[in-house]
Amino acid sequence: IQPRFFGNTKSFYLLFRAIVFLTFEASLFMGLVAVLFRVVIYREVVIGELWNMMNVLLATMASALAVISPLTLTVSFISFKHGLDPDIVLYPVESTVSDLLITAIYISILNVYLMYSSSWYFLLAVSLALLFTSLYIFAKNRREPEFAKTLKESLLTLIIVSFIINIAGAVLGKVDEFMRERHEIYKAYPVYVVYPALIDTIGDVGSVVGSTATTKLALGTLKASLSSIKDHFTEISGAWVASLIMFFAYSILALAVKGLLRPLNVVKFSLLLLIVNVLAATLIILISYSVAIVTYQKGLDPDNFEIPIESSLADTLTTISLFIVLTFLAWI
Repeated sequence: IQPRFFGNTKSFYLLFRAIVFLTFEASLFMGLVAVLFRVVIYREVVIGELWNMMNVLLATMASALAVISPLTLTVSFISFKHGLDPDIVLYPVESTVSDLLITAIYISILNVYLMYSSSWYFLLAVSLALLFTSLYIFAKNRREPEFAKTLKESLLTLIIVSFIINIAGAVLGKVDEFMRERHEIYKAYPVYVVYPALIDTIGDVGSVVGSTATTKLALGTLKASLSSIKDHFTEISGAWVASLIMFFAYSILALAVKGLLRPLNVVKFSLLLLIVNVLAATLIILISYSVAIVTYQKGLDPDNFEIPIESSLADTLTTISLFIVLTFLAWI
């Protein structure tokens, strides 16, 4: 693959087509799993709501694909041309920007959908465009070994990720319910202000650890065993310390935004986030490293497993860690 959009190799265009189809596939899985969770947890499902949810979801993913994919490729090309380490620079930067953009796109589409009833037809047109484009791409490229391999390996990942993100959403709902019941904690700890940054930062820790591990495994500088994690200490400690610094900065910024920036509040909120970091970062480091080892041992493409699984798990683990710490604070 060459660092350019036009006149690139066949592998580049097959990869991009696979991304388009996987975007459609991911939208379907996320919607279906969300419905499954609603049936299991709330014992109800409304067909009309299912249709509307899939329409909004497909339109959101299609819009995100059109905006984020060119941006991701641009950052990749620039980092390569400047000799930057993609394992340390590319994913943390790209994931942070992508999180902001997908959130903005999702909120915008929801607002348009709720404010203008006629927008449903526009969203349907966008959804159908993604559907037919994906079907065309699949029909034309399904016999290409590289395209088929990417879809085959990514299928299991998409199923796993769909369940993980819905678990994260369910836990976040519990956190929201808990915070509303405990007004004293809600006022003292501006959790909602820092939550997006927390899950993104833990995801970055996992990506740095996992991506650098897969690179070292491919180069033969790291033994493919869980016990060799000690030989990856530099990357692990660097990513972890950086996340601790960021968590401390988040506590100060959040308190400043809420007008609660006082020494005692800084100590209390920083301690809370520190405990969350220790819980979530420890787990995501172990999981990211383990996934890197397993994918290498099985001869699988780590790009199809490592980043999607660890980034989704990072959201869930951070949310669960936050819920545990808040529950403990309320108990004492």
